[in-house]
Amino acid sequence: MANKDYYQILGVAKSASAAEIKDAFRKKAMEHHPDRGGNAEKFKELNEAYQALGSSETRKQYDQYGSSFEQMRRQGFYGGFSAKGGSASGGDPREMGFDIGDLSDLFGGLGDIFGFSARGGSASGGGGRTRGRDIEVAIEIPFEEAVHGGTRELELEKVNQCARCSGSGAEPGSGFKNCPTCGGKGKVSKVVNSFFGAMQTVTTCGSCHGIGKYPEKECGACHGKGVARGKRVLKVKIPAGIEDGGTIRFSGEGEAVRAGGSGDLYLHVRIKESKEFERRENDIWSKAVVSFKTAALGGVVDIPTVDGLRELKIPAGTQSGSVMRIKGLGVPHLGRGRPGDEPRARGDHYVEIHIRVPEHLSRHQKRMLEEWEG
Repeated sequence: MANKDYYQILGVAKSASAAEIKDAFRKKAMEHHPDRGGNAEKFKELNEAYQALGSSETRKQYDQYGSSFEQMRRQGFYGGFSAKGGSASGGDPREMGFDIGDLSDLFGGLGDIFGFSARGGSASGGGGRTRGRDIEVAIEIPFEEAVHGGTRELELEKVNQCARCSGSGAEPGSGFKNCPTCGGKGKVSKVVNSFFGAMQTVTTCGSCHGIGKYPEKECGACHGKGVARGKRVLKVKIPAGIEDGGTIRFSGEGEAVRAGGSGDLYLHVRIKESKEFERRENDIWSKAVVSFKTAALGGVVDIPTVDGLRELKIPAGTQSGSVMRIKGLGVPHLGRGRPGDEPRARGDHYVEIHIRVPEHLSRHQKRMLEEWEG
């Protein structure tokens, strides 16, 4: 490797900026990473090149000593990573100016592909607090309830926080003792070998699951688990104006875990089809059949709406297929923010007029129509 041109390996000019070098390495490393079907030797070669050119200090040394740079670094003259991984001095890579978080950032949020996470732990190891499982529930509501909103009671069978110990896992009145594995820290350190070398990562303790402590006496209700499966009745508010297929999220109403955050409840809403009304965005459409006389001479008819019967004036000479509007009796526009916010406004109700033609006419009616037609 001593005689190879690191600039050529990365495909950049010697005058390339630090950003250009970083971008070139990122693209080529993704292309040649073994986990993505690439060549392992080529990937290690790219790694060595970026170790030399990735920081201003080592790049300056490489530009100065050229082919002697790699040999001198292996002998311990320079800091940074060695060609075989790990630091030349055998210390923690973070101490040499390379942070795992930097590596995750280097790959533009694709750290999981390369075994790193932006939180400083391995992608599979974690290091944050445990979170409970989300729950998804589907319900069906009437058309009118979707328009006006309402309140529903849901009975959920799920893992809940233990009511007796409030999720601590300890019998009320008893204390806690430190986990012997992590010493009460809730996290343990381990070394992960990768193509970047040996890297020390911090992961959640597998013995105490990140809590760091054990109860001196376990809760008699949940046996130290802090949670128990059971039924929970939850009142949920259906916002006025929700659409068919809409989803409402209720934070923290999912399943619980000991000493961690609960998941969320996602309520998927289906709306029953109405025989009378049709929704078109925030407007409601319906049909009304009026008599020939009313259509010809005009009049007032009662129209069913989601707010009950409303009077609609039919102008004289109304034609079949005419559309008339009842302002403000449509579907509310959902308020911004959380479910339950006050609606901003409502759409309109449109009525399509159809004229009922008499099937049976008396002689007098027929004579009048014939005279009128003529």
